[in-house]
Amino acid sequence: MGKSFFWLAFFIDMNLKEKINNDLKDAMRAKDKVRLETVRSIRALILEFEKSGKDEEMTSEKEIALLTSAAKKRKESIEQFEKAGRTELAEKEKTELKIIQSYLPKQLSREEIETEVGKLAAEIGATGKKDFPKLMPLAVKTLKGQAGGKEIKEIVEHILSGN
Repeated sequence: MGKSFFWLAFFIDMNLKEKINNDLKDAMRAKDKVRLETVRSIRALILEFEKSGKDEEMTSEKEIALLTSAAKKRKESIEQFEKAGRTELAEKEKTELKIIQSYLPKQLSREEIETEVGKLAAEIGATGKKDFPKLMPLAVKTLKGQAGGKEIKEIVEHILSGN
């Protein structure tokens, strides 16, 4: 039990950079080209942040922001490739998106987002469209990394419209 607890504690404390470096080695060993490229791109984002000259420490919130941004870019690329009829490129982007999402917190379903936004609206007494400036930032902050901003906005608008 002692050894397994140690490894569990080590895994939980492992930051994104360490996990990416380990996954990079695993992808190289497995000769998984798409995973290797994707993990390298995440690693490049981390290195870019570290060398940005800002005197900031990489926090879990910043890790989530980097990964969310990378996922958003993949979603936009998928949409563009599908519009252009480039299904092979869209499929590659979808695979990369799944890999990136594996590093993010579990994504909530639309129903789960609706439930959470509904609870938040009740907590602050938001009832109409005039309350959008209060509810939207709170919902985004609460659901950060678990849902996309576009989907949160749609649900907030839906709840505040009374439908």
